[in-house]
Amino acid sequence: MEQVVIGVDPHKLSATIEVVDRREQMLGSGRFTTDRAGYAAMRKYAKAWPERVWAVEGSNGAGRPLAQRLLEDGEQVVDVPAKLAARVRLFDTGHNRKTDAHDAHAVAAVAVRTTSLRVLRFDGELEALRMLTDRREALTRRRVQTVDRLQALLAELLPGQVKRDITTGQAKAMLASVRPRDIAGKTRRRIAAEELAELAAVEAKIKKSTAELKAIVLARGSRLMDLHGVGPVVAARTLAAVGDVRRFADRNRFASWTGTAPLDASSGEQNRHRLPHVPETGG
Repeated sequence: MEQVVIGVDPHKLSATIEVVDRREQMLGSGRFTTDRAGYAAMRKYAKAWPERVWAVEGSNGAGRPLAQRLLEDGEQVVDVPAKLAARVRLFDTGHNRKTDAHDAHAVAAVAVRTTSLRVLRFDGELEALRMLTDRREALTRRRVQTVDRLQALLAELLPGQVKRDITTGQAKAMLASVRPRDIAGKTRRRIAAEELAELAAVEAKIKKSTAELKAIVLARGSRLMDLHGVGPVVAARTLAAVGDVRRFADRNRFASWTGTAPLDASSGEQNRHRLPHVPETGG
């Protein structure tokens, strides 16, 4: 049986697909929710074509969750860059108006016409790094918020004595030094003690998360932490964001992706270069 390509336009709550053969003739299409039932229905629909390749747009960004689910279930998946899909959509339709159906068709067409698309492979360690780095960032934000609340309470309990950067130990000592007698003061001290306990718990979680990140980075044989100023968190975030470095054809493509490849911005006799604007990848 001839292999088919299933172009996927992924969204947070839904995925639109189009099934085409190697002549780009449409064999099927559909729109499915991304919950468990919708995902199962989509895979059941696709089983009508045993020889299939899923082409997912932006599988290192918005399409990552769906692409990873497919990989975990043993499906063959290729990554279609959004720029290539947009170019095909413009050339094939004569306009660049976006619809989910047009997008799914463009993604499938790119996969048929392009032999150099990156074939995705499931990497549990990279997924763990992504989750742990996201978790640690959330914990760090939570710590900042907790410290702000604690400092505000301590400033009311001990006017003029609270420093801007306060440690858990300092906060504990300051709180132990005050014994208010009125109900407002007692309530303020109790809430401050609760905030202090939350701060200690959050810092313990951050420490544990950092240790997990370091262990995974070292287990992968990465030398990133040998670089000055690069610790476990930066190394883990870099590995998670880059993913499989083989998706870059050469060092120049990688430099372009990271925003470190200078662009020629010369004008007249003035010779200069600038760095490109690179949007956040989201991981």
